[in-house]
Amino acid sequence: MLRWIRQQLGFDPPHQSDTRTIYIANRFPQNGHYIPQKFAENRIISSKYTVWNFIPKNLFEQFRRVANFYFLIIFLVQLMIDTPTSPITSGLPLFFVITVTAIKQGYEDWLRHKADNEVNGAPVYVVRSGGLVKTRSKNIRVGDIVRVAKDETFPVDLVLLSSDRVDGSCHVTTASLDGETNLKTHVAVPETAVLQSVANLDTLVAVIECQQPEADLYRPLGPESLLLRGARLKNTKEIFGVAVYTGMETKMALNYKSKSQKRSAVEKSMNSFLIIYLIILLFEAVLSTILKYAWQAEEKWDEPWYDQKTEHERNSSKILRFISDFLAFLVLYNFIIPISLYVTVEMQKFLGSFFIGWDLDLYHEETNQRAQVNTSDLNEELGQVEYVFTDKTGTLTENEMQFRECSINGIKYQEINGKLVPEGLTEDSPDGIRLSLMKEEELFLKAVCLCHTVHISADQTDGIGDGHWRANGIVSQLEYYASSPDEKALVEAASRVGVVFTGTNGEGMEVKSLGKPERFKLLHVLEFDPNRRRMSVIVESPSGEKLLFTKGAESSILPHSRGGEIDKTRIHVDEFALKGLRTLCVAYRRFTAEEYQEIDRRLHEARTALQQREERLADVFNFIEKDLELLGATGVEDKLQDKVQETIEALRLAGIKVWVLTGDKHETAVSVSLSCGHFHRTMNILELVQHKSDSTCAEQLRQLARRIKDDHVIQHGLVVDGTSLSLALREHEKLFMEVCRNCSAVLCCRMAPLQKAKVVRLLKTSPEKPITLAIGDGANDVSMIQEAHVGIGIMGKEGRQAVRNSDYAIARFKFLSKLLLVHGHFYYIRIATLVQYFFYKNVCFITPQFLYQFFCLFSQQTLYDSVYLTLYNISFTSLPILMYSLFEQHVHPHVLQSKPTLYRDIRKNALLGFKPFLYWTILGFSHAFVFFYGSYLLMGEDTSLLGNGQILKPNRQMMFGNWTFGTLVFTVMVITVTVKMALETHFWTWINHFVTWGSIVFYFLFSLFYGGIIWPFLHTQDMYFVFVQLLSSGSVWFAIIIIVVTCLFLDVVKKVLCRHLQPTSTEKAQLTETGSGINCLDSMCCFSDGETACASVRRMLERLMGRCSPTRVSRCGISLNSLCCRRFSYKLEPDEPAAIDV
Repeated sequence: MLRWIRQQLGFDPPHQSDTRTIYIANRFPQNGHYIPQKFAENRIISSKYTVWNFIPKNLFEQFRRVANFYFLIIFLVQLMIDTPTSPITSGLPLFFVITVTAIKQGYEDWLRHKADNEVNGAPVYVVRSGGLVKTRSKNIRVGDIVRVAKDETFPVDLVLLSSDRVDGSCHVTTASLDGETNLKTHVAVPETAVLQSVANLDTLVAVIECQQPEADLYRPLGPESLLLRGARLKNTKEIFGVAVYTGMETKMALNYKSKSQKRSAVEKSMNSFLIIYLIILLFEAVLSTILKYAWQAEEKWDEPWYDQKTEHERNSSKILRFISDFLAFLVLYNFIIPISLYVTVEMQKFLGSFFIGWDLDLYHEETNQRAQVNTSDLNEELGQVEYVFTDKTGTLTENEMQFRECSINGIKYQEINGKLVPEGLTEDSPDGIRLSLMKEEELFLKAVCLCHTVHISADQTDGIGDGHWRANGIVSQLEYYASSPDEKALVEAASRVGVVFTGTNGEGMEVKSLGKPERFKLLHVLEFDPNRRRMSVIVESPSGEKLLFTKGAESSILPHSRGGEIDKTRIHVDEFALKGLRTLCVAYRRFTAEEYQEIDRRLHEARTALQQREERLADVFNFIEKDLELLGATGVEDKLQDKVQETIEALRLAGIKVWVLTGDKHETAVSVSLSCGHFHRTMNILELVQHKSDSTCAEQLRQLARRIKDDHVIQHGLVVDGTSLSLALREHEKLFMEVCRNCSAVLCCRMAPLQKAKVVRLLKTSPEKPITLAIGDGANDVSMIQEAHVGIGIMGKEGRQAVRNSDYAIARFKFLSKLLLVHGHFYYIRIATLVQYFFYKNVCFITPQFLYQFFCLFSQQTLYDSVYLTLYNISFTSLPILMYSLFEQHVHPHVLQSKPTLYRDIRKNALLGFKPFLYWTILGFSHAFVFFYGSYLLMGEDTSLLGNGQILKPNRQMMFGNWTFGTLVFTVMVITVTVKMALETHFWTWINHFVTWGSIVFYFLFSLFYGGIIWPFLHTQDMYFVFVQLLSSGSVWFAIIIIVVTCLFLDVVKKVLCRHLQPTSTEKAQLTETGSGINCLDSMCCFSDGETACASVRRMLERLMGRCSPTRVSRCGISLNSLCCRRFSYKLEPDEPAAIDV
């Protein structure tokens, strides 16, 4: 325990040396010189709290919020000094907010604990005492020999000892680690590969020395022998491995990066408003304190006959009395800060996020995938996006590769019905049908079939060899597992035209060439890496010849080639790229016996090196992959996803700039950008590519800036590659940003994953501070997804890494338009109104309290009963705004999608700017003045409130008492702020009606119940019979109606005039929508059927107010998770070309 505490404080690092020594099967030396090392337990901990620290830790985190801490201070002040209101008025709302938030966070952490327990308690088999022992994953120790069966996940980081195969190889997929769905080959060292039984392994005495844990996925032991926790065994019956890293020291745990807390623009605005209202609160408290002492300067008011001071009060310090009075006024006015705003916002975000998952328009039927929300805190940010950064492969395209063309020995070929036909010939032409392959063609296809990491399903490897060959190729149902979709497409294409890869057998690779089997011995695999951008295999042909087959990007193959049709192939590669095809070049090299011996020796030394292994391997690979003979090139098509062009065009109309960030080559990326509509044919394409120095890059940037300035009328598109981008960001960031901002579309090609994140960060931190969104499907997109304000993962074919690290996940790129233009629009409108309305109703609530102090000599007398103070935000006015923030649809969803320009109306946080904030604040103060002075003027001399009409004194305040007056103000206020919410609502459901009018009814029923009974547990009951007596007066009802109408009439007139004199695009769309007969949906599925007798009057009111409130509705009998599916016609604006039918 002491050691653990010291480690947590950073005084005792758990590992002192740079290496760790692991004794296999924990057979430690028996001499006394061995000092045991302490390793981490095999427990994964992703939870945040424990049973013991949940309460203190959660409270600490919650009180870091300004509002929560402020109300805690107010509550403590109420406990310590004599204040006009009970501590319950602040303590109960604070307790409610803290409790609700704690329950939500506790539930989420309980789910994490549950997931951890499932992982840590998973059954595993360990070799102990000469047999297999079943235990739990958390009990594995460093040094244990673990058995893993097919399709099981590795419970720890293992060094492979042996497998069921003779060569000690196995295949794994690391989709959960790096997003790659391909199979990777791992090979045990020959000394342990022969130990395939438990009995043999139990006799193994060996030591492993390796580096201490580090985050790099491949450095310590190399990808050939290290099996990482989280990876899954495939195509292999079982393996045995020794545990080297456990628990939180595994690669997966060390690579876990907790996502930084993303804050939306709305939350930042809320904090700004909170500070402003805090200043207003302090101003009111200071002013009231000063006026109190100014009033008490007169002796008759300082110590009136009915409130004599004690001797202690007369002798107390004036400074202490001033501070005490200031704090008392602070407590009295503290409700101007709405603590319930935060819990309402959290509930709105949490509940509102379900609508994304329920939207059938975001459901992909083919894959049975629906949209998912990983972070509900950013819902409204979907309505503020200004830049979209998207990956290309798998995001804009299907990531389903289809072989289209190839170039062999300078001749282009196409595949037509399983035949390889030279360009210009057809299947029916005499030369188009051939039952044999030329030597160059066969060697090219063999290279394609041998240079890859493709595997065949283990269930299909038995019995291979009886395939029937015809002129159109081999009829085979082999199922290939590929390291990439490109490789799978190429091997499948080769099999169709006659050269079939039939699998591996030990160290051999078997190929059938036009039905004739051949066996090649696999000697070495030179793995692909992003620096070389190629992979190679060294094989021994049936004739004993040593051959190197290499394939990779043309930029990494052609410079190393010294023979073959290099120029023609380069032209063909460019032509393939212009068609949008993904290109690879294929080459080979023959080795003499002496050359191969040298290569074999250098490879062995580099692979077994403990220091600088990567650098030594890179040097050896470059030594081998030279003097190549070029065989040809391939062109594989990655089809565009459905409706990509329409989606990008909709985003452009919405004012969103789209940047494509891809690792593909320049020509391919440009071709795909043109085909998907990212670049228009009429767009002026500017290029910043192939720059090697800062000077040339800077000069090109200046030229581009001048061209944009000279041709400012037309649209520009910019193409930049990875190397040029690095130079531009190093010294010329401002100039580069200026060029980018003036371009309608930007394409970045040859991008590394970290470069993608740098580009996103560059835009985020620019002076304009735009809201960014990144969308991708692969592990290489995770960095930019986490960097952007909003990250969206595509549920594609490259694993789930992007989805797990994203804020939202969708199945197809086309769903992005509805996610932003409809859901984002609605979420922003809802929460912006929620925030403004909350501050408005609290200004209405507390300002009469401030005004009342002028009539009670600033004696800190409260205007409202303490129960009303407590329940105003919790019960009386909370539900209407919550339901509004969940269901409001100010414009029909189909209109928002068909008119993307409406998205521009809410950009730049338009509804939470200074003008809207000022409007709602002034509205709150004006309504508060009307509540107070309207009640005072209309009811101050009423004589019917006593029942008998008798006036006790000619002082109206004696008759019209404090609690009666305060209750009248409170009643008018509750009705007004609730009806104000109704005026803001454009989209009515039965739930809205129920909570809006039900809140007013509940207030009346509660007040009658609360004031009509003498409650024995209350010390005082100032409200007894006050509300009943108040409502018994007809003039009170008249005053309520007059005051409410007076408050809201000017607001209605303002709305009508603004809609007709200066309507926004959204208000025009509302009028068009109403005029065309489109009715709003309710929360499920609801349309008008027929019209009432006063339909014309209703339509006129709807045109004036821009509202949809169908009086007769019919519901579709569908489940909650469905949306509306009904055909309707939409009437376009006069300047649009024609009507559309959706």
